[in-house]
Amino acid sequence: MNTIITLLQFFAALAILVTLHELGHFLAARAFGIKVEKFYLFFDAFGIKLFKFKKGDTEYGIGWLPLGGYVKIAGMVDESLDTNQLKSEPQPWEFRSKPAWQRLIVMVGGVFVNLVLGIFVISGLIFSQGETYIPNSTVNELGGVYASPDARKIGFKTGDKIMALNGKPVENLLAEFGDPSFLTKTKKEVQINRNGKDTTILLPENMEDKISLTSELPFISPRYAFSIGKIVGGSPADKAGIKAGDKITMIDSQPVASFFEFKEMLTARAGKKSKMILTDSSNNTRETSVEISEDGTIGFQPAIGGFEGKEKKISYSLLESVSQGSTKSFGMISANLAGLKKVVSGKVNAKSSLAGPIGIAQMYGPRWDWINFWTLTATLSLALALMNILPIPALDGGHVMFLLYEIIARRPVNEKVLYIGQLIGMAILLSLFVFIFWVDISRLLGF
Repeated sequence: MNTIITLLQFFAALAILVTLHELGHFLAARAFGIKVEKFYLFFDAFGIKLFKFKKGDTEYGIGWLPLGGYVKIAGMVDESLDTNQLKSEPQPWEFRSKPAWQRLIVMVGGVFVNLVLGIFVISGLIFSQGETYIPNSTVNELGGVYASPDARKIGFKTGDKIMALNGKPVENLLAEFGDPSFLTKTKKEVQINRNGKDTTILLPENMEDKISLTSELPFISPRYAFSIGKIVGGSPADKAGIKAGDKITMIDSQPVASFFEFKEMLTARAGKKSKMILTDSSNNTRETSVEISEDGTIGFQPAIGGFEGKEKKISYSLLESVSQGSTKSFGMISANLAGLKKVVSGKVNAKSSLAGPIGIAQMYGPRWDWINFWTLTATLSLALALMNILPIPALDGGHVMFLLYEIIARRPVNEKVLYIGQLIGMAILLSLFVFIFWVDISRLLGF
């Protein structure tokens, strides 16, 4: 039953994301009088269709291969590689007969819808659920702040209790510290209490740049406690016998005080074996050796806590929710792009960072939680928007790349070049699909 619920959530999310993405292309094409021959949820590979019907000029249906979907637009070289229609003179209802700016809008239609969907859902969650924060007084009572390496370079220390910013007492630390109205001031003073003594840290003028440099670790943060959430199959944590619900209390005789301090400890021991002391849900203690991966991870999702029942809630108006949702959405896209760059550059192990259909399905979990469902679906929608706009032939971004060339050079790309580009793009995507499935399966089997 648990597996069925997990799969239902995954396929429901996939159906929503793919249908709306393709609807973006479809509506843009129809708005410019372009004929759409097919609209399919999932691929009808080898001509196998689970369901179909025809309305007007368009065949609608559901394919059997749940790896995406497509719209077949008349007069366009796409993943179908159908070039027969290009041998005749362009017709008024064909994609190729329309101005480049119209074709560009058609190609970005799917990405635009995925972006809007992500912002809409996240804004809706913020409006309906509000946001919670940990009062600064509680942060100070429970150990002060975690200070990242970048924060320590300018004078902070883990355990500092931040009292005021430019003399103004702090209530919501993360929001107020990251507020542009504070960061852009000429004089930025942070009043702290360290080991019972009051002192002041003067922040540098380029403070915004200092914060943006920190990606893997927050610049400053409450000192969150954590326990082990989901374990990645075949990961170092799995091989070491670490279980969901365990708490890691010590690494190599060093106490683990909070989650981000733990992450730093792992990074410092990347590629090495460490002894860890664990406490399970029954308060039984045991020791295990863990082989930490080269990228400083051991393969689990943390269950963050330590401040339960002490948070305060903020409610937002509709306009405020949209503003907050937009900011969060573009922040997620930026974080995904940064992560993708690290994978491509080899700074992060692709096997430990990527997830395919199996991995994504596991994220939904065996319990139908609507907040989790919509949060994850919105996150995937934003990731889909980013991936599709990458300048790879066969993706929307590849078509956009060729169209931008046409607009700038004032001449279309040769149809043979488009065809070869589509072949290369499909080969790249097929290789990526195979690799991601291999990552998923190897995790599942514990490789």
